[in-house]
Amino acid sequence: MQKPLALLKILTSSCFIFAAIAAPAEENPFVGGWALTLPGGAPGWLGVENHGDRISAKMLWGWGSVFPLDTASVSNGTLVLTRVHQTDGKLPAGQPAKIKTVETITAVRDEAALKLTSINPKADGSGVLHSEFSGKALPPLPAAPDLSKLNLGAPIKLFNGTNLDGWELTDRNVVNGWSARDGILANVALQTEGRPHKNFGNLRTIAEFEDFSLHAETRVPPDGNSGIYLRGIYEVQVYDSFGKPLDSHNMGAIYSRVAPTASAEKPAGQWQTLDITFVDRHATVVLNGIKIIDNQPVLGPTGGALWPEVDRPGPIYLQGDHTGIEYRNLVLRPVIKN
Repeated sequence: MQKPLALLKILTSSCFIFAAIAAPAEENPFVGGWALTLPGGAPGWLGVENHGDRISAKMLWGWGSVFPLDTASVSNGTLVLTRVHQTDGKLPAGQPAKIKTVETITAVRDEAALKLTSINPKADGSGVLHSEFSGKALPPLPAAPDLSKLNLGAPIKLFNGTNLDGWELTDRNVVNGWSARDGILANVALQTEGRPHKNFGNLRTIAEFEDFSLHAETRVPPDGNSGIYLRGIYEVQVYDSFGKPLDSHNMGAIYSRVAPTASAEKPAGQWQTLDITFVDRHATVVLNGIKIIDNQPVLGPTGGALWPEVDRPGPIYLQGDHTGIEYRNLVLRPVIKN
C-alpha cells in the first residue's frame, strides 16, 4: 500500500464528473495510456478513455493510488483535466474547515509526446503552483496470453537464504532494514518515539526480468504493509487485510488497479504463498492456492514505480518503507519466448 505524495499533502475529492467532447474517438489524439515524468522526475501515468460522446481520464501521481480526474474534455486541440483537492484549513473566525481548490492540467500532443502544465491554486489563497511535465504514449496493450502454452525456463532462486547477495536498495540514501536470517529475508522498520522519522528502504534484485512466473512466501505482521513489485513498476499488494471486504488494496491485488475476486488471505503472523504469473502485461495471482486474479490486463504502473515505461524489463522489488515484513522461498522462472 502506498503513501500520498508528500509534496502535495492533499486529499482527492470523491466527486467524479466527466465532461463531454465533440470529437469522435478515432479523431481524439489523447485516448490511450501515457507514461508521465512528473515535476521532480517521479514516474506517473495518465489514461484517457472514450465513452462515445464523452471521455474520462485517470491518473497516477508518483505514490498512492490511481485516481479519476474530476473532469476531462478536449478544447481546440488541448486536453483539459481538472482535479479537486480538499485540505484542512480554518474559517476567518478560526473554526476548522475543508478548503477546496481546483487544479487544472492541460496537455498538448506533439506526435507521440505530451506537454503538460498544471495550475494549482494554493489553499491559503496566496497564489498558484505552476509546474510543467511531460508524457509519452504507451505501446498498445497486447491481447491476453494463452497461459496453457507458456514455456518456462529453469528456476532462479532470487534469495539464497543466507545473505543479500543479488539485492540492493532502490535508494541508497535511506535506512536499510533488510537482513537474512534462518532462510528468511526480513525487514525491520521500527520507529523510535520522540525521535525523527526514519525512512526505510525498498529492496530490489540487481537482475532484471521481462515475463515470468514467481513464487514467494511471506509472513505479514498485524497491520503489516509491503508489496512485491513486478518489473519494478507493478505492485502486488502484501497487506494484513484478513477479514476486510474485497478491495483493490487488499492482499494479492494489483495495487489500486485490479481487485481480487476472492478473499484468500490468512490472519497476520501466518506464512502465506503467492504464485504470480506476469506475461504480456497481464497478471495472474494465486494466493494460498486460490486464484484471485485471472490473466487480467494491467494498464499501467502502480504507485511507487521505479519508472513509468511499461515495455522494459525490470527487477523484482520488495517494499520495506512502511512496516516490517518477512519473505522466503523467492523463486522465479522466466518465460521463454520463440
